[in-house]
Parts: sequence; C-alpha cells; structure tokens
Amino acid sequence: MIPVVIGIIIVIAIVCAIVGVYNNLVTLRNRIDNAWQNIDTQLQRRCDLIANLVETVKGYAKHEKETLEAVISARNATVSADSPDKKMEANNALSGALRQLFAVAESYPDLKANTNFAHLQATLEDTENKVSYARQSYNDCVLNYNNAIQTFPGVIFAGIFQFKPRTGFEASNESRQAPKVQF
Repeated sequence: MIPVVIGIIIVIAIVCAIVGVYNNLVTLRNRIDNAWQNIDTQLQRRCDLIANLVETVKGYAKHEKETLEAVISARNATVSADSPDKKMEANNALSGALRQLFAVAESYPDLKANTNFAHLQATLEDTENKVSYARQSYNDCVLNYNNAIQTFPGVIFAGIFQFKPRTGFEASNESRQAPKVQF
C-alpha cells in the first residue's frame, strides 16, 4: 500500500511540474505579445502626432514639399507595415525623415516660435521616449522567454510543445542617432 501511495505522489509531482513549466512558458510568450502591443500603441501615437506636425509645418514651409512628402511616405509605410520587424524598419526610416523635417524647421524662426509646433515637438519627444522604453521592455520579455525555453527543464517542454525562440529589436544607427525634437 505504501509503495502505491508513494508512486501516486511521484506521478502527481511530475504532472504538477510539467503543468508548471508549460504555464510559465505560455505566460512568458504572452508577455512578449503584450510588450509588442505596447510598442505598437506608441508607434501609432507617434504616427498620429506626425500627421499633425506635418500639417503645422506645411503652412510655414510650403516650398519644402520634398521633405514633407518623405515624412508622409515614411509615416504611411509605418502605418501599413504588417509585422513587428517591418514596423520597426519603417519606424527607423521615419526617424530619418523626421530628422530632415526638424532640420528644415530650424530655418523658419516663425515656425519654431509657433506654440502648436512647440507643443507637438514636446509631445513627439515624449512619445519617442515611450517607444524606446517599450522596445526595452519587449527585449526584456524576449530575453526571459528565450532563457526559459533554452534552459533545463524548459528546453524539453519547449521542444515538445513547439515553443519557438523570439528575436528582440536591436538598436539601429537611426535610433541611436535619434534627434532631439525640442529646440
């Protein structure tokens, strides 16, 4: 009788361990998805702000059509990107276009003094900081998840349940050189 009880306890302990490891892997995977949604929300906010910023600049810099079109094109590419990698690639191109836009804005003292433009710049800078933080949070989630599926005993269950490694976002040259948008 005692060996049967010990056997049942061992089986229950093994089942609980399997369920615990599996649930942990699912939780970590869900955190990655949630962290991506946070990035996506900030990128959408950024795109909305950029539309307002372009409209404000248009009134002052009518002959800077090429720069404005580059910003609009980069913004549209960001909005229409359908995967995290494509969205971040388009986001980096948008950062470069914004850098050009703010360089143009330096040439227009009336524009720099416009309160709406100054407010949009400050809000955009805040959003850029939030994007940066959200990317860092995403990368932390990816690191925790990848560690869990590549270490024992997670590696066994990751193979059985087909949990695939995820990739984080590397800082690109564009994002390392992101412009200060405040004058």
